[in-house]
Amino acid sequence: MISDPRALSIHDFAYSLPPARIAPEPLPDRAASRLLVSRRGRITDKTFRDLPEELPAGALLIFNDTRVVRARLLARRPTGGQVELFCLEPVAPHRSLEMALQQTAGCTWRCLVGNGRRWKDGPVALDFTTADGQPATLYALRQQQEAGTALIAFSWTPAELPFAEVLRAAGHLPLPPYIDRPDTAADAVRYQTVYAAAEGAVAAPTAGLHFTPEVLAELSARGFATGHVTLHVGAGTFQPVKASRMAEHPMHTEPILVTAALLRQLLAHRPRPVIAVGTTSLRTLETLYWLGAGLLLPPAAPAPAELLVTQWQPYEMAEAAAAISPEAALTALLRHLEDCATETLEASTRLLIAPGYRFRLADGLITNFHQPESTLLLLVAALLGPGWRAVYDHALAHDYRFLSYGDSSLLLPENGPF
Repeated sequence: MISDPRALSIHDFAYSLPPARIAPEPLPDRAASRLLVSRRGRITDKTFRDLPEELPAGALLIFNDTRVVRARLLARRPTGGQVELFCLEPVAPHRSLEMALQQTAGCTWRCLVGNGRRWKDGPVALDFTTADGQPATLYALRQQQEAGTALIAFSWTPAELPFAEVLRAAGHLPLPPYIDRPDTAADAVRYQTVYAAAEGAVAAPTAGLHFTPEVLAELSARGFATGHVTLHVGAGTFQPVKASRMAEHPMHTEPILVTAALLRQLLAHRPRPVIAVGTTSLRTLETLYWLGAGLLLPPAAPAPAELLVTQWQPYEMAEAAAAISPEAALTALLRHLEDCATETLEASTRLLIAPGYRFRLADGLITNFHQPESTLLLLVAALLGPGWRAVYDHALAHDYRFLSYGDSSLLLPENGPF
């Protein structure tokens, strides 16, 4: 049975991270990053090129193929002062991210606003050049202020441009707040994975930044299977945990898209190992189980219009779902897609994975080193148990580079079968 982590204190997941250990830049060679391997409690030091030799035999690797959008906009007030707008999520006329990015003429997004105290009534503007060299202008009007965010109505000329093109031409990559420098042309390449495809993230799935075409080719040559999911990483991934107990910390919502082909691949692959590339891939995998389990549990009623896994759902459903196997959950999701006559599952997740959680679909994790007192570190602690401290102590003692542009780790649980 899954225990309930609501009483956990985030302060129990602190460690001292010297600023000098935070990587401000990526290495010139992605695969030259170091790789800490923790296998059943035993730690070894490798490089990322060694990953194919370190994976469990027959493993299926699940990648998040989201692509970071240039969601940071630097506009000017009529008096000349700069206003920073960080696009978080679309509000109107579409809440669907895919449709919102294709919207022309105008749209409304929820944004973080920087240096906005002197921004009174009226729009701010940003002049830019389109991909084909034409002059263009983006206008932003603050409509409504909410807790920590604002609703911003955007319009632009030429009006026929889709908003995705506006962001590509006018925006900046939203580097994490702990990388305190402007984004560069190099970041435009290196803050994306080499397999990024589906636009929509405002932060990179950084565990994937170490993969190169050569490493992927080596994985294929050794017979490792791969699959892709999409979770559009939100700015909430950097949200600090300020509550004294996890019960008071609200998890952010992130959209996921998973194909029926991926569900069939997971179903056919079991019981061989599944390794998540990054915390977002892992949260997506575990979300799939709870979505399927939710379809199987009473009351017997039509599936809800919006498929969502809430923050505490796994802990509240633990006893009821105890007899539902991963295979049954995946089969239920496939049946749901057949009933809806679609090959793509669209859902959302607020899943918080913390110590006490029992993993259903993921057997291991490839990930970077995360901030102290973060929900990402809670996830690592859920996978490794108390051994997470030994991993982080070792990384600190052996000069590993931390956070988004830092080094990597392959984490296989001490009580795992692989």
